Amino acid sequence: MPLPRPSQTLKIGLLGGSFNPAHAGHLEISLAAIEHLKLNAVWWLVTPGNPLKDETLYAPYEERLFKARTLVHNASIVVSDFEERRGIQYTVETLSQLKEINPEAHFVWLMGADSFADFHRWKDWRRIAGMAPMAIFNRPEYEQAALSGAAATALAGARVAPEAASELAGRPPPAWVYIEDTNNPSSSTEIRKTDNARRDRQ
Repeated sequence: MPLPRPSQTLKIGLLGGSFNPAHAGHLEISLAAIEHLKLNAVWWLVTPGNPLKDETLYAPYEERLFKARTLVHNASIVVSDFEERRGIQYTVETLSQLKEINPEAHFVWLMGADSFADFHRWKDWRRIAGMAPMAIFNRPEYEQAALSGAAATALAGARVAPEAASELAGRPPPAWVYIEDTNNPSSSTEIRKTDNARRDRQ
């Protein structure tokens, strides 16, 4: 599904991930981003693969994409196969291409606290931080790891107060904010474990 071409005034949140499967936590982050950051839309970028995860645990791509689209009932959230169509594996490439295609857009990269705790392991993570502002959303049991991790420490001077979150999209990167009021415990890993256990009992 091609991504809509934003006008100059649009502020777009980008939520990348395997969505294996998509769940209520992804929705909570997206809706919180729209509210706190005053975004016009959030684009879910369903990745074909994550180099930091075991690909043997992935459901087929089309299944993950379909379930994500089935879950979303909000016109402000767009589920896209951009990375699959472009053959992209790394976030730094995704951001680079999206910014090239949409030079007038104001992008904000969105991620959960669990992802931010490992952000320093991402390919060219410092470059990513310099390409777009980032919004980090609380997840149960991950706040301390996220805020004391290598990325948070290295980028401490670029942290924005939550009260200024609505201005984040217009700030030059690096800039990031931590949103504390998301607390959905949903986990793709736990959902898969529950589904597998259910199948084993059948």
